[in-house]
Order: sequence, then C-alpha cells, then structure tokens
Amino acid sequence: MTEFGEILQNVGEFGRFQKFLVFQMCLLSFFNAFHMFGQVFMGISVPHHCNTNWILEKNPNLTEEYQLNLTIPRNIDGSYEQCLMYTPVNWDIESIERYGLNSTNVCQDGWVYDTSQQKTTLVTEFDLVCQRKEQKDVSQSMHMLGLLIGSVIFGNLGDRIGRRPVILISMLMMFAFGVGAGFVPNFYVYMVLRCIIGIGMAGVFLNNLTLVAEWVGTSQRAFATITAHVCFAVGLMALAGVAYVIRNWRLLQIACSAPTGLLFWFIWLLPESPRWLLAKGKVKNAKKLLQKAAVMNKCLLSEELIKQLQEEKQTKSGKMIDLFRIPNLRKVSLIMCLIWFVNSLVYYGLSLSVGSFGFDIYLTQLIFGAVEVPARIGSMFLVEYIGRKRSQSACLLLGGVVCLIVSAIPKEFSIVITVLAVIGKFATASSYSICYIYAAEIFPTVIRQNGVGLCSMTSRVAGIIAPLINLLDQYHPAIPMAVYGSGPIIGGILCFFLPETRNRDLQDHTHEVNGAPSEQNRGQHSINGFLEPGTEQEQKSTRF
Repeated sequence: MTEFGEILQNVGEFGRFQKFLVFQMCLLSFFNAFHMFGQVFMGISVPHHCNTNWILEKNPNLTEEYQLNLTIPRNIDGSYEQCLMYTPVNWDIESIERYGLNSTNVCQDGWVYDTSQQKTTLVTEFDLVCQRKEQKDVSQSMHMLGLLIGSVIFGNLGDRIGRRPVILISMLMMFAFGVGAGFVPNFYVYMVLRCIIGIGMAGVFLNNLTLVAEWVGTSQRAFATITAHVCFAVGLMALAGVAYVIRNWRLLQIACSAPTGLLFWFIWLLPESPRWLLAKGKVKNAKKLLQKAAVMNKCLLSEELIKQLQEEKQTKSGKMIDLFRIPNLRKVSLIMCLIWFVNSLVYYGLSLSVGSFGFDIYLTQLIFGAVEVPARIGSMFLVEYIGRKRSQSACLLLGGVVCLIVSAIPKEFSIVITVLAVIGKFATASSYSICYIYAAEIFPTVIRQNGVGLCSMTSRVAGIIAPLINLLDQYHPAIPMAVYGSGPIIGGILCFFLPETRNRDLQDHTHEVNGAPSEQNRGQHSINGFLEPGTEQEQKSTRF
C-alpha cells in the first residue's frame, strides 16, 4: 500500500490548504487564552475590611477613618486588619471613645470593599475573602478538573468519531457555557460552568494538535504546531488589555467567551484528518478530501497514486490500555506523562501567580504573554536544529533551576523575582510547545488521540494541583517555587530515555509500533525503536 507521506508530498505538505487550516487553529488558540486565564482578572483581590456599620447607630456622623480607628484592629505595619473586627458592644459612643474596644472577632456582617479601581470582581460579589478566599483557587482547580475530564472523554472520542466533530462540539460547549457563566446567581454555579468549559477546551486542545500534525508534512509540522502556540501567547497579551478596559467581571466573562461563537463558519470549512479516515477504512472520503487539498494547493494528485490507495479493513480504535502493552511504548508513555505533568505544574503555577510578584497585575500579564512569543518561536527552530529530545530536556532543566533560585530569594526583592519568573515562564513555554510536538509524533494514528489524551490527563492533574500549591505560601513563601523547580529537573533528566522523532514520518498503525516494518521501511528497524515483546529483534536490541 502507498505510504501516506508519499501521498501528502503529491498533495502538498504545506500549501494553501494546510496554511488555511493552521489559520483556523490559530484563531481558536487566540481565544483559548481568554477562556484559560480570564479568571485571573475576574478574581482580582481588592482592599477590604469588616463591615462595622453597627457603630453608626451610636453616632451616624462618624467619618470613615474615625469609624475604622474605633472598630478595626491594626496590623504590625499599621494597616487595618482585613478579616478581624472589634466585637460590637452596647455602650454609648462616649464610652467606646473613652475606654476603647479590646475583644476581637471575625467579620460578622460581611465586608466593605475598595472598588475605586475594580468595579466588581468574583471576590467582591461572592465575598471570596478571609475564610473563603481558598474558594477562588478551588474554582481554578475545578476548571482544570474539567480539562482532565475532557481529556478522558475527547481523547478516546477523537479516535472513534474523528477530529472534526469533536472540535465543533467542544467549541459549542465553550461558547454556550462560557457566556452562561456571566449570568450565574452564585459562585457554586460558576464553578460548575467553569468545569464544563474546561471539558470543552480539552477537546479543542487535543484535536487541534492532532489535526494539524496529521495534515502537515514532516518538515513543516513543528512550524505549524508552534504557530498556534504563538497565537495563544498573543491572546495572553490581548487579555491584559481587554481586562484593563473591562473592570466588571460579568462583562469580562462574556467578552472572553462570545468571540468563540464568531467561528461558526468552522462547521463548513474545517476538514477531517485524511490519516484518520484511511485508518478507519473510509478511503472514498479520504480521496475526496485529498483531491480538494491538491486543487487548493495547485498540485496534481496522480490517478495512479489514488488507485494505489487500497481499501483496508476498518481499523479498530485503540484504547489507552494499549499504550502499556508494549514494554518500550509503556516506558515512553510514562516518561511523556511525567514531562507533561511537570510542564503544566510550572506553567500554570507561574501564570496563575501574576498578582503575587509585587508588580501591577496587568503589566505582569502583558510581560508574561510577550515573553511567550519569542519562547515559542525559538522552540520552533530549536526542535529542528538539535532535535526533540535535547530541546525538551534543556528547557525543562532551565525552568527548574530558575524556579529553585527564586525560592531562595527573599520576597522583598520583587524585581529580581519577577525577572527570574519571566525567565522561568520563557523556558516552560518553550518546553510546553515542544512536548505537544513530541507527543503528536510518538504515538500511531489509530491511538494517537488516546496517547495525547493520556498525556493531557496527567497535565490536567498538575493543573488542578497548581492553584492549591500556591496556597502553601502561607506556611513559607519559598515552598511553591521549590515544588515548581524540582519537578522539571527530574523530567529533564528522564528525557534522555526517549527516542528522537525529528524528520520521521508519523506512524499510522499499532503493528508498526509492534515492530512490523512498513512498505518503505521493510528490512529496517521498527519506527522509533518500538519492538514487539518477545520477538527476535527485541532480544538482539538494546532497550532505551
């Protein structure tokens, strides 16, 4: 049978058809940044203190400053306590002024917020302060839980029903539930909707990656994949500007979600993966799609080559358990899962901490988004010149070392911490782009979505944990960065046990992973070094 790589060369490996596909994926990636990190600005903490209007019943003419002096205790630095108040008494105002109040208690009648800079946030509307402040981070973890659930559902579904329908379903979920989240009556409904949005985002993330990887030729695959990542970084920069202008969290939520609905034309123009169609035995549909791509690319797909596309038996979709049946593939799967885990842990840990580095949150977000652009573009060239394995390892090690250094610097050196955090974000963003390419190349077509889905699942577990790790700074400010630094170093070392996939065509079937050579590679070693357990070839080969 004709190899798909040969067919793609005749159709055009990166012609107008593929460029338009990448353009579509770039639009989705741009708006995905809004969905992913919009809550960072919707949940901005603002100065607050306990509501002590009880004392106005004693004297309604008290100034605000004098009222606070009488009813709110002060911290060591002279600022007012945010979560404590003096216990109300039945004395008259003269007695309160003469003797003062000593007994303290937690806020009893809610809080008063300074809304001069931020009109309304999740924090001010749902009182996510003091004993309830953890709920804001829990809501981010709920969003990551949705990404985990989506990875489980859509990783398998993409291999069963195709890449295109899963992307369209996911986009509808993101639009409908994203806009709906702007009208929620309470915070618990908001968390549920954020979880559902995360489920939809997982479907887009996984199938975007796979669809582009399966349409673009080997030489341009890294460029096509990372171009979408660059657009995600540009989206992060745009988010800072949108959030700066829109200071009402409900309007910001709608503004972050509604643009996805503008991409409804994907229904007619988004193509299916021809590799998937061929793997599922849908040869006629694959032929039509390839001919359409050839016409758009102004290439001539020869009739002889089309005739050589023999009808195959329908390939049964693989399952995640299949990733662990072959020893070498099992080892690679576990290492890739760890790499995705530590990448996600550091990336989201730093991204969700933009307000804790001592600088203006909007400026920090703009810098964090801007630094991702050269980071992701740089990774595009890095993987082509020194390969996937060494690039992945170098970026992980750099990010881990920088985070460990940050953990040893006193918090008052905010400029130094911010600069090092930016370097860490640079390395982690590069590593994240590389691991997407690596994962898309290392698994065969019939199980690629399951393989990438498994990696994405571990990534989402890290995403769930990352906001909770930030809560550990109440015990010691160095703990979160120490955790973020140790994981990437371990992952960077384990990268050396992975096979290199640079300049190799994608695998299509599990029998290739098992060691059966393809037509053009007959007589050579199996692709990527995966061997069937118990074969003579495996016994003579050194396992990586």
